[in-house]
Order: sequence, then structure tokens, then C-alpha cells
Amino acid sequence: MPHHVAIIMDGNGRWAQRRGLSRVEGHLRGVSTLRQIIVHASERGLSFLTLFAFSSENWMRPKDEVHELMDILKLFIERDLSLLHRNRVQIQVLGQRDALDPSISALLSRAESLTFDNEGLRLFVAFNYGSQDEIVRATRLIAVKVADGLLDPEEIDGPCFAEHLYTAGVPEPDLLVRTGGERRLSNFLLWQCAYTEFIFLDMLWPDFDEQSFDNAIAEFNQRDRRFGRLGFFVGT
Repeated sequence: MPHHVAIIMDGNGRWAQRRGLSRVEGHLRGVSTLRQIIVHASERGLSFLTLFAFSSENWMRPKDEVHELMDILKLFIERDLSLLHRNRVQIQVLGQRDALDPSISALLSRAESLTFDNEGLRLFVAFNYGSQDEIVRATRLIAVKVADGLLDPEEIDGPCFAEHLYTAGVPEPDLLVRTGGERRLSNFLLWQCAYTEFIFLDMLWPDFDEQSFDNAIAEFNQRDRRFGRLGFFVGT
């Protein structure tokens, strides 16, 4: 079992359209899948799970769909938070909150505070998140410390920079799984995924299940992770 798995949950809308359903029905089915995978990952003993729930670019979607997505988020927290809490899942939200609707921000804070002391799976939910914005934010924080004389520029290195990201203190993902057929990161964990193993699936997110998760773990375990060093065959 890897320590940290990240998932880009893509394909809810297409799943619904192929069945003659509304996109919101696809998102609701995606939430059902989400619930199953979180519980399964917890039962499998995974330490860290990071989910790309809503990007900072998703606000550009049609207003009706964004409104429906916010309603689904509220429903998920109100209905499923107690289940995750019983499974000792600790929730942390990654992303900008300053401009969020106060009701949404309050729900996110409630999920974090309720599960703060849990010692099971640490679940990171990237909401209103964009990796480029995260990197710019970290750069600004470092620049302020340098300007205030709290940090010597010579002390700035990779670990220093990582400590100013939302994921400070969290191991980088060992494995990233993206459903939906796309082969890109879409502005997700760009810094953190420098040596992450990628698995891109044509399967749409609502069709992803526990067996799909286990299959991804099995494929990960077949990978030769060299981190720049030589592999078993010299020169590879």
C-alpha cells in the first residue's frame, strides 16, 4: 500500500449524458462513488488520500451547475460527515477560502473541526484549489519572510518551499489516479507530483469502485520507482 494516493475524479457529467440524465445526476452518482472509495481506502490502511473536488477554474462553469455542485457539497457534509467521523477519517481542506460563500466556508470548517482529533485516514479535499495559485501563494509567503528579515534567501530550498504549501508536512503522493480519459494534471499538485506515479483511466468516475482502487494499487506495486537513480538494468 502506498502512503499517499491522489485522485482526480473526472467524468461525472459525461457519465450522466451517456445515460440521458442531467449532469447533476452524474455528480450525485460521483458522490456515492466518493463515499465508497474513502471508506475503502480507510479500511485498506491508506495513510493519506487527496481528492480534487473543485478547482479554482470550475467557477467558470454555467452558474446553474456551480450552484448544484455547492448544494451537493452541502448534502455530502450533512449526510456523510458522521460516517467518515465514525471511520476515524481526519479531513483537511486545501484551497483558497477568502472569497467563498460564508455558508460553504462554515461547512468546510465544521468538517475539519469535527474530525480534527481522528487518527485514521487523513483525507485532503482540494476545494477552490489551483496548484499554480498555491505556488504563487507560497512564493509570496516566503518573500514576506525575507523582507521582514525572518528568512535568509540562502535558506530557501525545496523543503523550505514545500513547508509553505497547503500540504506542508504531508508526504508527496506516491500515486495519482485520474479517471475520465484525460491525460493531464489540470493544475493539481504540480509541485507535489514531481516523482508521483500516474495512472490514467478511461473509466468515468461514477464507474470507479473498490476493485478499481485495488487494481490501481496493484499496478502501482509493479512500478520501478527510481527517483533519478539507476534501475535494475544499468542505464535505465
